[in-house]
Amino acid sequence: MKKVGNHTSFSRILFLCLTFVLTFSTGSFAQDVAKGKELFNANCAACHKLDANSTGPSLRGVIDRHSTDWLHKWIKDSSGLIKSGDAAAVKIFNEWNKVPMNSFPNLSDEDIDNIIAYTSEPKPEVKAPAPGTAQAGGGASSGVSEMVVLGGLIVVLAMLVVMLVLVRRVLNKVADRNNLTVNETKSLPIWKAFVKNQFLVITSVILLMLTGAYFAFGFMMQVGVDQNYEPIQPIHFSHKIHAGENGIDCKYCHSSARTSKTSGIPSLNVCMNCHKNITEFTGSADSTYVDYSKEFYTAEIQKIYDAVGWDPAKQAYTGKEKPVKWVRIHNLPDFVYFNHSQHVSVAGLECQTCHGPVESMEIMRQHSPLTMGWCIECHRETEVNVKDNEYYAKIHEELSKKYGVEKLTAAQLGGLECGKCHY
Repeated sequence: MKKVGNHTSFSRILFLCLTFVLTFSTGSFAQDVAKGKELFNANCAACHKLDANSTGPSLRGVIDRHSTDWLHKWIKDSSGLIKSGDAAAVKIFNEWNKVPMNSFPNLSDEDIDNIIAYTSEPKPEVKAPAPGTAQAGGGASSGVSEMVVLGGLIVVLAMLVVMLVLVRRVLNKVADRNNLTVNETKSLPIWKAFVKNQFLVITSVILLMLTGAYFAFGFMMQVGVDQNYEPIQPIHFSHKIHAGENGIDCKYCHSSARTSKTSGIPSLNVCMNCHKNITEFTGSADSTYVDYSKEFYTAEIQKIYDAVGWDPAKQAYTGKEKPVKWVRIHNLPDFVYFNHSQHVSVAGLECQTCHGPVESMEIMRQHSPLTMGWCIECHRETEVNVKDNEYYAKIHEELSKKYGVEKLTAAQLGGLECGKCHY
């Protein structure tokens, strides 16, 4: 019994030790992976991705392709390893356009091991949506259909008509049984009574003419006004993601708005400044700024590559280009002159003043009516910012005395003159 007791005590101690070691090692590994992810994003993510080639090769499972010692040497001094004639280093150098990788002598062996641990993590599985669930942006209908409601109303009205007919028949039968006579006075048809009443005829004609003129005037005033025009573009571009979530300045893409009459359509080279490395949508499908699925956005990025002739796998241009036929949204008449630089650079207006909350638009639309009345109203109400603006310094000094005000509006600066916008 004594020996058994010692054996049991020894087993318990051994079990506790193993539990402690496993717990400690698991926690350390998790900490290493978390640290490795942080180091990867800070030092490697600019040129490398885990599961796709970018400026450099994909790095998931890199430990299966190279030894740990070799990776330490390569990361700390890639150029030195190439010059030494190392076969693997020279091969990578030649395969990737002979562009040497940046060296990271500041990373310790522990840091590199943490990065390797992060790249050794298995690729997470993408969960398929449950049957019957709609994709984000799919527009699945919910609630009672309008057609069902309309059908129900028609059935109710039909039942009321049938009930009225039945009630009339019952009343006629009751009258016949009791020998009752129903006096039916003959009256003129409504249209004859209407024609004989001259006052009613004249009043109705005047009302019809006024109503017709009102709607005709309203219709003609909307000719050429495309407010809320929201066309589908050949490549979907989410202003909500780019200008809203990522905070990209409007004038980064529409750079000519600062110095030119037009804001211009950004060339796809501007898109490629970022999308050479951003090959897929990495945002969360549950985010408030996402209206469509990850697959949808990734497919739209691929359309950019098809248009410019870019092969993301080889990180090279193929020379096969396809023009993109963008659909113009804001289109002023030919006899109207509008200069973006005058409003953006000189007046210092924000793009949202005319184009609305672009940063919240998934699909770009025309926010303002852009009519003559709308422009005039803006010129009458908008005060010109003359502070530190040499363009307006002298004219403000003279006109402020003329009008007796401290701040001038665009109208007081001549913003209502016909020749300013029409020529």
